Amino acid sequence: MTSSSLPPRARSLGERAWPELAEREASPVVVLPVGSTEQHGPHLPLDTDTRIAVAVAERVAAALAERGGATLVAPAVAYGSSGEHEGFPGTVSIGRDALATLLLEYGRSASAWASRLVIVNGHGGNVEPVRDAVMRLRDEGRDAAWAPCAAAPADGLPADAHAGRAETSLLLHLAPGLVRGDAAEAGETAPLARILPGLREHGVRGVSPNGVLGDPSGASAEEGARLLDAIVHSALARLTGDVS
Repeated sequence: MTSSSLPPRARSLGERAWPELAEREASPVVVLPVGSTEQHGPHLPLDTDTRIAVAVAERVAAALAERGGATLVAPAVAYGSSGEHEGFPGTVSIGRDALATLLLEYGRSASAWASRLVIVNGHGGNVEPVRDAVMRLRDEGRDAAWAPCAAAPADGLPADAHAGRAETSLLLHLAPGLVRGDAAEAGETAPLARILPGLREHGVRGVSPNGVLGDPSGASAEEGARLLDAIVHSALARLTGDVS
């Protein structure tokens, strides 16, 4: 396939060849999913946050492209700041400082040919480094923004902390074959504010031996689809309004 026959707003950065970025897709908006590789209880895959971030980024990129101009989804950053989960095998954390530096240097490099960098963050532990990197990029005069994979409060949509009903519903919608339904079980269900001191001192395993903060009971693919729609809507509202 030649570059002239490629669709002008194809959404995958990794599939492009460089001449396409100098021709049809010059100065694109780059949407970068940032997730994690960390435990998500006994029933969800280690790449849950990354899968969610990619799904949201693809929907966000499509919506931004409809407003005009090329918008590309970059290959995901699949490692983040997950130190609180290191009590479980499979978790790989690069820490806050490393993630902030990675994203800062990513933005500096991409700004040589991209008009804007949009980070879609799928892991709560990444918020501080993502925010810091975006602020530094803006201070340097580069166009950068970010949005979390979180829905605005709404009746009927779950919002538990980790590997509970919300994330289980999202994975049932996005990758049902990876959800170990027979292993799903409740973990620590106390409000996050109540268990936060224990989390900080002992990590997730110290307050929830199975790694779940919430209860996956009642999760469904249908609820996951509605939740994904709500997350995308919230992200677009934030990005188009440039809310910090």
